[in-house]
Amino acid sequence: MSLLTAIRSATLDYMILESISSPADLARLGPAELETLADEIREAIVNAVATNGGHLGSNLGAVELTIALHRVFQSPRDILLWDTGHQAYVHKLLTGRLDMFPTLRQGGGLSGYPSRAESVHDWVENSHASTVLSYAHGVAAGVARSSSPDRRVVAVIGDGSLTGGMAFEGLNNLGHSASRVVVVLNDNGRSYAPTVSRLSESLTRLRLHPGLNSVRSRFEDRLRDLPGVGNLAYSSLQGLYSAVREVVEPTVFFEALGVRYVGPLDGHDIAKMEDALVRAAEFDGPIVVHVLTRKGRGYQPAEDDDERCLHDAPVFDPAVGPGDDPHALKGYTQAFNEAMLCAGARYPNLVAITAAMPGPTGLLPFADRWPDRFFDVGIAEQTAVTSAAGMAMCGLRPVVAIYSTFFTRAFDQANLDVGLHGQPVVFALDRAGITGPDGASHHGVLDMALCLRIPGLAIFAPSSAQDLAAMLDTALQLGGPSAIRYPRGAAREVSPDKVGEGLHARLVRTGSTSADTPRVCILAVGKMLEAAEEAAELLAADGVDCTLWDVRLVRPLDPQMVLDAGSHDLVVTIEDGVRSGGAGSFIADAVADLNETRAVPPFLVLGVPTAYIPHGSQEQILAQLGLDGPGVAAAISKALPERANAAPEPATTPC
Repeated sequence: MSLLTAIRSATLDYMILESISSPADLARLGPAELETLADEIREAIVNAVATNGGHLGSNLGAVELTIALHRVFQSPRDILLWDTGHQAYVHKLLTGRLDMFPTLRQGGGLSGYPSRAESVHDWVENSHASTVLSYAHGVAAGVARSSSPDRRVVAVIGDGSLTGGMAFEGLNNLGHSASRVVVVLNDNGRSYAPTVSRLSESLTRLRLHPGLNSVRSRFEDRLRDLPGVGNLAYSSLQGLYSAVREVVEPTVFFEALGVRYVGPLDGHDIAKMEDALVRAAEFDGPIVVHVLTRKGRGYQPAEDDDERCLHDAPVFDPAVGPGDDPHALKGYTQAFNEAMLCAGARYPNLVAITAAMPGPTGLLPFADRWPDRFFDVGIAEQTAVTSAAGMAMCGLRPVVAIYSTFFTRAFDQANLDVGLHGQPVVFALDRAGITGPDGASHHGVLDMALCLRIPGLAIFAPSSAQDLAAMLDTALQLGGPSAIRYPRGAAREVSPDKVGEGLHARLVRTGSTSADTPRVCILAVGKMLEAAEEAAELLAADGVDCTLWDVRLVRPLDPQMVLDAGSHDLVVTIEDGVRSGGAGSFIADAVADLNETRAVPPFLVLGVPTAYIPHGSQEQILAQLGLDGPGVAAAISKALPERANAAPEPATTPC
């Protein structure tokens, strides 16, 4: 379905939601209308995600919270910042994007995250967790020095993001600088989970009451001025405050950082949240407003999903939900899961580590079988990698399972804590290459170039499910670090004779040795073997019979493959990572170094350009980049000297 067709076919029968063209329209709604609006927003989100896939549970839980935020603050004059921007679907609907909402995550349609190109209401294109408090610190510094210093800065964080170390760095700097920022902690059970009680709600109202705060400040000042005992009396009073807070507030540590804390509040009670946010906006410093929400609220299949509350979902029937097991592993992730179970039985010292993604990376079965050998460090990729280095130093064999896009957050640790020490840590890099609908922030196109910068790191790239298992077994036998990078989605199933072994490349087909035709050698990395095979078939039909290798191991390269490539008239490398500094350029250098008997053949390096690639389907994006079979064949044909210089075919005139 085309983008235009998707928009025109959308059934827009949301009475209240259709009347909201900007957040200012929310001011005229009464309590009953706000309740109806919340229901309509949930219906719109479920319908869009059912059609296109996407993040469901986190957005269903943030409906009332987002409504309250937009009723209290005046976006875009006031600046709303979203951590883990996958919880911003409601924000999109309230800021004039209802008509485009059916195109969510589709090529040319709405992004699944905040997007500065879409709306003035989107300030940061934030999809990696735990960053928003540092953004808020910087934005608040700019606002305070601007011509409108009264603008408010609001940072919404939650959905587990406070497990990330950068979030605590941001909190520390907010408190140290006394930045005027309202931090909304959206606690949906994936981070903090204290219980709402009448006592805590009463304390919140008291602590936000401006009159009582003024009385408290005057009392403290007079107490401190008492002759002789003022400082002691003031310190004793502060100790009493702390003792009371320790009893009734489990998150007192916020105030130890210089950040005022209020809550927890019912995150589905719009009126109570509005009252708290209005008062918090008057506070002259950083303040955390802690709200409790239910992830997946209002949609029974999400509420019944105990593990993830349908955090993300594939395409599904909204009437019944995503089916019995919406999180069933598929493709390469399933192959990794099975390989880890086999390896765990074989190697008693094998341990698995992940950063808050045991399910998506396929490690839950391993964790269930060997809970004492599984470590989830939260949204803290740096800690995952350095912890793995420490484990390896003491005789364990750690496997760190992480998405390729999140590996970039721990490059320093991979380089200096693992690589410099030569520790036998295996990085399992899921979702490598072009990932599709999650867009620029989630394409895993940097891992190969980064891994090649780490001396001594072996780099595997499987082209099938069976090859992934073989590579994990090989990696666990190495004496140093290694990485196995594999894509999102389906994995080829192949027979044993098409599975590589050890540190060797695999020869897939041998080209012609005739002097009458150009001798072309194609070196395909990982998933790109399929496109290379299709390209080879297309070229063969056009009289160009190519040699084709499945590279398998980018470092160390198979010397036999390198020598064979150097004997051809043209060498073509294909990868789904950035071509600048990637596998292709590394292979070209190796051919130049090892080929001493003749001139180095010309190289055609095919890969992803150094650019931010928008969202769309994997197939669509790869085709646009010329990385599908026809695109690769066309690029090779164009690169052949005699074809590039041939006279063009005469134009034909239609009858």
